[in-house]
Amino acid sequence: MQKRLAFILPVLLGAALLPANPAPDARASAVPSAAEAVPAPAERVAKLTGPGSINDTEARFGLKATDLGILWDNGSGEILTAFGDSYGSGWTGPGGGAGDPATIDWRCNLLFRSKDHNLADGMTLDSAAEDRPGHAKEFLGCKKIDRDEHTVIPTAGISVGKRQYVQYMSVNYWGPAGSWFTNHSGFAYSDDNGETWTKDPKAIWKNTAAWDDNFQMNALVRSDGYVYMIGTPNGRFGNAHLARVPEQQVLSKKAWRYWDGGNWSRDERSAVPIAAGPISEVSVQWNAYLGRWLMMYLDEQRASVVLRSAASLTGPWSGQQVVVRGTDFPGLYGTFMHPWSAGPDLYFTMSQWDPYNVFLMHTKLTDDGSVTNLVTDPSFEAQSGAAPSPPWQLNGRGGIDKANRGHSGTSNAFVRDSIGQHQLQQTVAVRPHHRYKLSAWIRTADNNTETMLGARTLRGKVITQKTGGAHPQYTQVTTIFDSGRDSLVQLYAGFFGHGQDVWLQLDDVVLEEIR
Repeated sequence: MQKRLAFILPVLLGAALLPANPAPDARASAVPSAAEAVPAPAERVAKLTGPGSINDTEARFGLKATDLGILWDNGSGEILTAFGDSYGSGWTGPGGGAGDPATIDWRCNLLFRSKDHNLADGMTLDSAAEDRPGHAKEFLGCKKIDRDEHTVIPTAGISVGKRQYVQYMSVNYWGPAGSWFTNHSGFAYSDDNGETWTKDPKAIWKNTAAWDDNFQMNALVRSDGYVYMIGTPNGRFGNAHLARVPEQQVLSKKAWRYWDGGNWSRDERSAVPIAAGPISEVSVQWNAYLGRWLMMYLDEQRASVVLRSAASLTGPWSGQQVVVRGTDFPGLYGTFMHPWSAGPDLYFTMSQWDPYNVFLMHTKLTDDGSVTNLVTDPSFEAQSGAAPSPPWQLNGRGGIDKANRGHSGTSNAFVRDSIGQHQLQQTVAVRPHHRYKLSAWIRTADNNTETMLGARTLRGKVITQKTGGAHPQYTQVTTIFDSGRDSLVQLYAGFFGHGQDVWLQLDDVVLEEIR
């Protein structure tokens, strides 16, 4: 995946797929009383590709360097794995595209197969789609012309019956770090288990002139007779949106319907966010152990792969839980959940930029038994610096206090000044026309006479605001509101100063959907 990753910031991407067996009804709207999927720190299981890998892919398939590793169940007892930009013996590294053009053997994408159910020691790659013995072939053609079609990269795959589908993005060019620009996304299909593929010229989602179409990089899942597509714009900074089609009409662009917050619309432009960005190459999978949908992706601003969970694909989706930190695995990206993960064990592929190869990773999932909280880092325990970091934002003067002055844990956020409005805020995705309860633990100076906790639209219109005076001891402040037609709202807490030095401490913020 030749992204010009010259940036040093460790990054990870995510996109994934569901097993061939359909999950429970994705339209379920019941609000669960408990269930937040909480991942344990991830561990590396095995190197899957390149020199020193358990599959010896350079000798067996002419594959020395590659990335991504998109996984799906082919419905016939195999896992199909699609890789991104791949290189042969002439690759020198680090990263994609490094080496002598005459010998680098660049292929825009590759396809492998695996029957390995024992993931505890890695994933065996049994065979590949080849153009000659011992040489994995480019299975989706690409022009390799910058500012035209630089590459074609798979972003998701799924099986319906014996037919395999791949969703791909046609990359026009790579931009600054975290940005790239696509011509379109589209479907290709194979009826011979991935040996040959056909790009359907009508099943494409053209990008806009502003490069902001919402379905340029997609995850695919099957449920209740439909194929669902969870999409984001090109690059790493968009929101997630949702579409679906009857599973026998995947290639019929006109048959696709888009979630508008209450119904399935014919108009792609009506799609509303189901999760707030920055989201990069989103990965979605049903987890039978938790009885929840899982969404894994890169949060570029946090330089971490994160996990959300939900009872329904339409949401509400929980706040983020960190799966892998870039500080622990420098230069990592590209995470894709393995469809044969079972019980609490979640396996996923992950790429590393410097060796430019793919690894199998593992984490254990638990249900913390708490109400689904839509707020990310609600207790500020993931904040590492003195100033608030994403997804929290500071409007005015304040910071993070890690001196055990919070309501719980070791951290809390604060705002402090004498004049004007000072707030901490976070944008979250909500379901339109649903009721929500926002609560937070607040402590203030004795002379703080004008505190506030509320939610507003991204246009700045206040939806709800609970005001009050001083809270000398930590006090739980609560307000209830209806989201109206909005799917993204900004939560905020703070005060308005009138000339005296005042402060407010904030901790344990919760936003939950209520009946």
